[in-house]
Amino acid sequence: MPSRSAIPSDVYFFATCVVDQFFPGAGMDAITLLERQGIRVHFPEEQTCCGQPAYTSGFPDEARKVAALQITLFPNDWPVVVPSGSCAGMMKHHYPTLFAADPARKAAAEKLSARVYELTQFLVEVLDFKPEDLGGDCTVVLHTSCSARREMGVHLTGKKLLGNLTKVKIAQQDHESECCGFGGTFSVKQPEISAAMVEDKLKALKATGAERVVSADCGCLMNILGHAAWKDEQEGRKTPSLPGEHIASFLLRRTAK
Repeated sequence: MPSRSAIPSDVYFFATCVVDQFFPGAGMDAITLLERQGIRVHFPEEQTCCGQPAYTSGFPDEARKVAALQITLFPNDWPVVVPSGSCAGMMKHHYPTLFAADPARKAAAEKLSARVYELTQFLVEVLDFKPEDLGGDCTVVLHTSCSARREMGVHLTGKKLLGNLTKVKIAQQDHESECCGFGGTFSVKQPEISAAMVEDKLKALKATGAERVVSADCGCLMNILGHAAWKDEQEGRKTPSLPGEHIASFLLRRTAK
């Protein structure tokens, strides 16, 4: 495990829009996990969207306006922990590009970029998080977002965290590397394609026989669990056929004393 001196005493937490609006419990659970490691978590209340929806929809000027505020909110040299691969990827990889023609802001974006961590990455690479598993035997299936896998390169850290839980079996899905169809505004602009993609993903997840799906990205969870709930309603089920939760909530629930 890293020495106590190597572990930061303070971090910033960037919640993301989806967590703030739809999964606030996941954000609170992530903060609790960090605090239980003796870390002071700071939450700048002025934070808003990371700017990714505008950026990936072809509106760089609008994205710059949003990003320009975010880069001012983390003045101390502390890690910025983000419970989402897509938002972390936007801040880490695309903020410097957004401000390529603005030297002052580009320098600030680059300094911020160096401090951005996706949550599972921070737990594994910085904290070497290996808590005692206090839950019962269970089988879960992990879904990793496209951005976490291809942009942040943290598709293995979620699996490592779950693998450290001695009573948890990780089921392997056939469509592990495939998109769930959410893709932010893609699901709005291409609803038929998105629906077909999430249907395939849901079938692959259910085929594993896992008790629940776990993911580090709430956008994917919203899409997958929403489609699963719709299918359950269509088929007359009263209980969820595939429950799911953010990995922060799953980890906290199984390791809290």
